[in-house]
Amino acid sequence: MTHRQQTLAAHEALELHEALNFKTLCLAKSKLMQGLVFDQELKALMEKDVQQSIQAITRLQAVYAKASFGTPIGEYRPEPILKGGGHHDA
Repeated sequence: MTHRQQTLAAHEALELHEALNFKTLCLAKSKLMQGLVFDQELKALMEKDVQQSIQAITRLQAVYAKASFGTPIGEYRPEPILKGGGHHDA
C-alpha cells in the first residue's frame, strides 16, 4: 500500500494562511500586553494564552506545509521589546 501525502487546495491554504496571521497577531499582542499588566493572575492567564498560541501556531504551520505551492512561513515569535524578552524576575 502506498502512502500519498495530501496537499491543500489553494483556497484551504489561503484560509490557513489568514488563520496563521491572526493567531500570530494575537500572540504578539498577548506577549506585549504582559509587560503592562501588574495583576499576577491576569499575567498568568496571558502567559498561558501565549504558550497555547505557540502550540497552535506550530500545529497550523505543520498543516500549512502541505500547501501545494509551498509558500515559506516566517518565524512567528515576535522580537522582544524589552531587554530579556520581557520576562520580569519576581
